[in-house]
Amino acid sequence: MARKETAADAASTGRLKQIALTYKMTRKADPKVGLILAAVGIVTFGVLLGIGFLIGHPVYLGILGFLLAFLGMAIIFGRRAERAAFGQMEGQPGAAAAVLENVGRGWSTTPAVAMNRSQDVVHRAVGKAGIVLVAEGNPNRVKGLLAAEKKKMARIVADVPVHDIIVGDGEGQVPLKKIRTTMLKFPRVLTGPQVTTTTDRLRALGDLMTNMPLPKGPMPKGMRMPRGGPKMR
Repeated sequence: MARKETAADAASTGRLKQIALTYKMTRKADPKVGLILAAVGIVTFGVLLGIGFLIGHPVYLGILGFLLAFLGMAIIFGRRAERAAFGQMEGQPGAAAAVLENVGRGWSTTPAVAMNRSQDVVHRAVGKAGIVLVAEGNPNRVKGLLAAEKKKMARIVADVPVHDIIVGDGEGQVPLKKIRTTMLKFPRVLTGPQVTTTTDRLRALGDLMTNMPLPKGPMPKGMRMPRGGPKMR
């Protein structure tokens, strides 16, 4: 019994530390977050309490106001924390891969299935909507990478739909913060077993990272990849 209580206390402490850390990170990108949360809480509680006095039930409406104020603050904080996190990731290499890893259950992500010498990269996700190729980098260059990956998918899993997303704020592109929403809007056309089969077939191909031969142990300083070695696509 004591062990269970200790584990529960440790979990609660861990959650509180995580919330505090998230708040600090959010406040760096959004200095007004504290004032906004306080305003939401005070206004929500005050309105409900005022209505309670008007109808003669201040205690009941006060309790309801407190709960709604807490809920409202949690929702606003979550949204602003998410916005701050995306703001910090914008323009960072591999940001799209980090978003794909958190799309949700039912999606299998493979980062960096294709890359060129300019470090434009394509990531792959497989779910009930089919295959989604997400490219980040120069819009003109990544189109070639996407076309090559689509041809490969057509040869291996011709019966599975393939969607493509180019990350960015330009025309025809999808902002980093909207990748998850965009993917969840794709129609679900595969069953669970079909998703598993597709994932296994693609996994048998390997990816850029697993197919790249690397020497065992630490790489000597100043060592360069041989010119005759594998070329990036």
